[in-house]
Amino acid sequence: MDRPNQKALLAELTSLLTKGNAHVTFEEATADLTPKTWNQRVPNAPYTIWQLVEHIRIAQWDIVEFCVEPEHQSPKFPEGYWPASTATADEEQWQEALKHIRQTRQQFLHLLHAPGTDLLAPIPHGTGQTILREAMLIADHTAYHVGEIILIRRLLKDWE
Repeated sequence: MDRPNQKALLAELTSLLTKGNAHVTFEEATADLTPKTWNQRVPNAPYTIWQLVEHIRIAQWDIVEFCVEPEHQSPKFPEGYWPASTATADEEQWQEALKHIRQTRQQFLHLLHAPGTDLLAPIPHGTGQTILREAMLIADHTAYHVGEIILIRRLLKDWE
């Protein structure tokens, strides 16, 4: 890929991973919540906001680790990607999860922009995955669950 196209693609991927574009960002969706709200269940929803945030954290961590660590072992699917159905979080756990999500996203952005990163080359220890695919996977997965967070907040009357 020529340099101008690579630069444009990197700008689009960075925007996809860090901005809301057609929806709110992860940070906006999780702002100004209290433990009561993030731990509260709503009828017919299989998880709380906290459980969604923890799921996003685990999945994003797994994707980033897969990209950078050839010996990485992913959690067992699907149970390894979700907290227990009864799991709740206090303020410290909540803040730590949000911090970890920001840190692993930043780690991925560094990889994305590293001079030697070929967005289209198969990851050597993978089964055909590319950094481009993993960037879109992180963005798509997070956006999907951000929508669920907003829906739960609306059901809890905590979103306008």
